[in-house]
Amino acid sequence: VVGGGIAGVTCAEKLAAEFPSEEIFLITASPVIKAVTNFKQVSKILEEFDVEEQSSSLLEKRHPNIRVIQSGVKQLKSDEHKIYTEDGKEYIYEKLCLCAGAKPKLIVEGNPYVLGIRDTDSAQAFQKNLAQAERIVVVGNGGIALELVYEIQGCEVIWAIKDKAIGNTFFDAGAAEFLLPKLTAESQETPIECKRTKYTVEGSEEKGRPTGASDKLGSALGPDWHEGLHLKGTKEFSHRVHIEILCEVKKIHLQKEFIQLQQTSLTFPKGEKDEEADEVLWPVYVELTNGKIYGCNFIVSATGVVPNVEPFLDGNNFAVGEDGGLEVDKHMHTSLPDVYAAGDICTAAWELSPGWHQMRLWTQARQMGWYAAKCMAADALGESIDMDFCFELFAHITKFFNYKVVVLGKYNAQGLGFDHELMLRCTKGHEYVKVVMQNGRMMGAVLIGETDLEETFENLILNQMDLSAYGEDLLNPDIDIEDYFD
Repeated sequence: VVGGGIAGVTCAEKLAAEFPSEEIFLITASPVIKAVTNFKQVSKILEEFDVEEQSSSLLEKRHPNIRVIQSGVKQLKSDEHKIYTEDGKEYIYEKLCLCAGAKPKLIVEGNPYVLGIRDTDSAQAFQKNLAQAERIVVVGNGGIALELVYEIQGCEVIWAIKDKAIGNTFFDAGAAEFLLPKLTAESQETPIECKRTKYTVEGSEEKGRPTGASDKLGSALGPDWHEGLHLKGTKEFSHRVHIEILCEVKKIHLQKEFIQLQQTSLTFPKGEKDEEADEVLWPVYVELTNGKIYGCNFIVSATGVVPNVEPFLDGNNFAVGEDGGLEVDKHMHTSLPDVYAAGDICTAAWELSPGWHQMRLWTQARQMGWYAAKCMAADALGESIDMDFCFELFAHITKFFNYKVVVLGKYNAQGLGFDHELMLRCTKGHEYVKVVMQNGRMMGAVLIGETDLEETFENLILNQMDLSAYGEDLLNPDIDIEDYFD
């Protein structure tokens, strides 16, 4: 198994259990691995867990037949069933599962003022930079951007998003409106204790990270990655966020280039209309497609990820999906014999069930890693295997702005065209419930806050019951819908 993130570790653990007398090699570039802890099955498909960085020796202790090899992969020779690692060794495999994850998609490569955030190491670099920062520009509209903007204090944040509303990967404009007051609130609850502890490798701290080491890929962050990090800039206020919607980064200018441009950059907007020229000279300037230019200390690129396929493509004829991932069939098998893939590196190329879609999230990495191991085992033993039930319905549980957030099915009406309707129930500051209906059947839902509706809605989406008779009453707070459909 290649990769020490959630998909790889889950896959290796499941294989170790299925084949107690076989040797399982886990090849990972990082000295720590990501392990699933406190796993809780919330409902039939929804699951909640924490992710912990552990030293690989803990994994070897738990499973004596797993051997962790700490090295990057240099090359895969699939016709010879061999993997070559960067430390000059070669390994022969019977079956191989690639779980090398994804890397941040940076708006520009090689600019010292542009930071991509995807793993714990990049989060640390970010924290160091933020301590000296007065203004940063955040680009991107996914989960990491959302949490980041919420957590940063004492630093002006210009947030550039290409959509109309914040958090577009997870929400629609309505949910964004529900969350926005939290962004502008001056004070915050005291942060909860960090559930994911950081393991450092002995000796790595003292030496300091060698320059250029940050391009070594760590594993991905999760929903509470910022806890325990001190995200505070230099200024004495807590929140100051300005959102520029429907725009992207057109160009990034270093200070010298900006001076030669003889353009004006803008101060932090105070009111609606007054756009003032900025007197301060900033290290870097961001020109947006809406014509505005802002100076800042640095730019955070939180614009998603690209599957980390580079080391494996050379000399191997993989089928690659449109999003750059290795295509896998319904048994997590790539187009090459005995090579499987799971997690962020792969692209689901089977015929998807109507309620499921792929999203590069930890929940799916865990499910895919586990299922890939089952498929490898079935294959080795010549047995047949059914598609895992978790691929029936998209279900994800996370936290944003300290609210519990559950998304189910086609929660943003993905792929439903115009033929659907939305039903909403919202109590300001308390809960936000949205369901997506098509022909009287529930297709998806977004639940923010402690709604306790996830199990009921999951069942209603799965069994596709005709709900047209209930009309608006489906979300009536005075009707206890859980008892109704129990």
